Amino acid sequence: MFFLIRSLNIGGTERQLVELVKGLDKTRFKVTVGIFYYEGALIKEIEGIPGIHVISLNKRGRWDIARFICHFIKILTTLKPHILYSYLPDANLVGLISGRIARVKQIVWGVRASNMDVSRYDWLVGISLRLSVFLSRFPNAIISNSFAGKEFHEKIGYRNKHMAFIHNGINTEHFIPDRNAGASVRAEWGINKKTILIGLVARMDPMKDYLVFLKAAQIFVQRHKSVCFVCVGDGPMDYKEKLYSLSEESGLSDFIIWAGLRSDMPAVYSALDIVTSTSSYGEGFSNVIAEAMACGVPCVVTDVGDSALIVGDTGLVVPIKDPEALANGWMNMLKRLENNACLSSKKTRERIVSNYSVELLIKKTSALFTVF
Repeated sequence: MFFLIRSLNIGGTERQLVELVKGLDKTRFKVTVGIFYYEGALIKEIEGIPGIHVISLNKRGRWDIARFICHFIKILTTLKPHILYSYLPDANLVGLISGRIARVKQIVWGVRASNMDVSRYDWLVGISLRLSVFLSRFPNAIISNSFAGKEFHEKIGYRNKHMAFIHNGINTEHFIPDRNAGASVRAEWGINKKTILIGLVARMDPMKDYLVFLKAAQIFVQRHKSVCFVCVGDGPMDYKEKLYSLSEESGLSDFIIWAGLRSDMPAVYSALDIVTSTSSYGEGFSNVIAEAMACGVPCVVTDVGDSALIVGDTGLVVPIKDPEALANGWMNMLKRLENNACLSSKKTRERIVSNYSVELLIKKTSALFTVF
């Protein structure tokens, strides 16, 4: 079978593809991963694994379309995969067109978002979405990674007889509580044991709503001086500079750490007292929430996508775009942790192990592929 994605840069969708192909039974599935561009830190995780072949499709840029599709059709014609499983709109459209011409038997789309606000992005995103809606009847199946994502795509006009959902899976052997590693990260950041550390782990993108996070942080420091906030993620320079300026104007310079990208995420999560997700749209299944919970860290999340479902009774859910409610959520979580932090941590991790493990992702996806 052939998996198709733009790149293997670090991201939630990319991580899910990697975990899936690593875990598939190679005696049943011969796996090829095709990437538009040969880039991404996750490539090294699957290259060289027996039964997995990585192919760069050598796309030359945004407007390299006709040549690129012709090249991809030749690859599919040569390999003759039984199933072509693509991820995200651009790959879905390319996969459908190329796969049908190359006569691939089964074409599967992977959709990841919910309630997307395409007006926040350039015009091509809107065109891609409208084209995807029109062509959605033609894949053999469409898999969403969330209930909310499935409902959203059906609402905007996706029509497919075989539209299912399979939640993301978290590697609970990798994402584990690690107090020593967490303490080292806190020491690196100059954070003592008594300081409350609240983290936002997200790329710097409008959908993640850093602006609400900063407004809530400004409210919170007026109530709780022994607190520090850390933002883990990266984004376009102009957007980053806007956020940096806003944090200074809000008087948060002494209360916030801009950590950039990190590769040691189990240690980062273990350093935090609370992980928060402030997304206002677009979120389907948040890997960050589930990864943090697997590390035993409770979460305060906005009510978007399947975030409320993921945290269950182990976390707190607040409305989107409401800084006051978010700040209150952090305070209420701290009060909860004062009573029994150890029990809270244990329950939080158990929820992910029981409901959202990578083993469940592989089992459910394999069962669907076997139907084909």
